[in-house]
Amino acid sequence: MPSLPHVGRDAVPASLTSPGGICHRLLDLADFQVVRAGFKEDRPQLIIHCAALSRNPACQENPSLARKVNIEVTACLAEQAAEIPFIFFSSDLVFDGRHGNYDEAAQPNPLSVYAETKVAAEQIVLKNPKHTVVRISLNGGASPTGDRGFNEEMRRAWQAGRRLNLFTDEYRCPMPAVVTARAIWELAAQNKPGLYHLAGGERLSRWEIGQLIAARWPQLNPRVEPSSRKDYVGPPRPADTSLNCAKIQRLLSFPLPGLSEWLKANPDEPF
Repeated sequence: MPSLPHVGRDAVPASLTSPGGICHRLLDLADFQVVRAGFKEDRPQLIIHCAALSRNPACQENPSLARKVNIEVTACLAEQAAEIPFIFFSSDLVFDGRHGNYDEAAQPNPLSVYAETKVAAEQIVLKNPKHTVVRISLNGGASPTGDRGFNEEMRRAWQAGRRLNLFTDEYRCPMPAVVTARAIWELAAQNKPGLYHLAGGERLSRWEIGQLIAARWPQLNPRVEPSSRKDYVGPPRPADTSLNCAKIQRLLSFPLPGLSEWLKANPDEPF
């Protein structure tokens, strides 16, 4: 069986804990007995749950594992966190992509196993008025394994000499993970539970995203070719899952940047 996700001990900003800041250890979230024991021992004040089986092909190939990780683990954590703030990361992929610019009142219509598990988990979390769901889009940055962000996947492909064929007619609102983290901390500090959309301020096609990342790594001689969803053969894919983030923007101390704006303003950031 593939390894299941782990989580840090306390997903709590230092301002809400002791002066020592955030402690960290690993838990197997699929071992519910260990998770419950960890809650009793640590007594966290806030949980930020971003662990998931998030790659669509893996979820399609193993739906039972996707349900275990994305639904059952979430239910266990939400139950243990019943009396404290709990922030759950969901996805723009809960929408079918027929319209775009989705706000929080839009009705989800998942097209994949991954998206179905996210919708089911959202419903569990939102039953508790103390809890929060944040739907995010593509996130990029530098991960410990070097292959989690969309930018890292592109860079690894170019390092291997591969050409990327990217859709010109599929749209997302990509965001640097550091910006997502800043927004989540601000939201947590305000303790205003509910459903929020959090994504970059720029709607971009896969092709446009690839062009931006390619320009960042000219030394890799990146090769990017435009393609169309019309020529795609495979499971259904949402065409436009761009998010309307006006609700959370009103709570933040900074404007949510578009990816091209952020890359221009941060030329030395590894991305």
